[in-house]
This record gives sequence, C-alpha cells and structure tokens, in this order.
Amino acid sequence: MLVRDDPAHVAATEEFVAQGVWVPLLALAETVWVLDAVYQRKPAQIALAIEMLLNHQLLVVERSDIAAAALAHYRQRTRPGFSDCLMLEVARAAGHTPFGTFDKPLARLDGTRLLKS
Repeated sequence: MLVRDDPAHVAATEEFVAQGVWVPLLALAETVWVLDAVYQRKPAQIALAIEMLLNHQLLVVERSDIAAAALAHYRQRTRPGFSDCLMLEVARAAGHTPFGTFDKPLARLDGTRLLKS
C-alpha cells in the first residue's frame, strides 16, 4: 500500500483496508524494516510513511500513542532505529523503565540505561 509497486497487491490491499483494519505494533515495525532494508527508503521517508499510517482514517494502529512517541524519537535522530524507539516506548507504557540496552544511540534517550559488558 505504501510503495505501490505491484498493482495487484495495491488493489487487494485497498479493498481489504476499505473495511477498516487494525495494525499491530509488530506489523508496523516490520513495515519499517521492509521500507528500510528492501526499498532502501531514507529515514525521513520512513517517518512520513509511519505518520501516514497513524493518520489513515481506515487504519487503527495498536497503541497509536506508543507508535507516535516512538516516531517522535525516531524523527529527532535516525539512530536509534524506529524499532528501538518502539521497544522503549512499549517499556515506558508498561512502567518498565529504565530500559536496559547495549545500544549507545538508544541509551541517549530518557528512560534507558546503557549496560556495559
């Protein structure tokens, strides 16, 4: 639906989405991975795609508040990646911070703790 590279897939997706659909956070993370790894989209393009999904009138994104908070972190810097930002925001929403990580860019965000080996 986002890259519109296969007319048959676009038609099938649009027909399905027209009924209104729920998008789990895991599917959102997978979408971002595909946009990056397969379609080699730039971070600004990926951020716009996430925003479009969050604002789509026929899509209900699971915990859109969490996805929006992760998007805000991702937009500020391209490292950490969106999935890292999403994990942090899921942990924060569940009341499980600090979020431990070995990832130095992620550890720069509030609510994390850099682990050392």
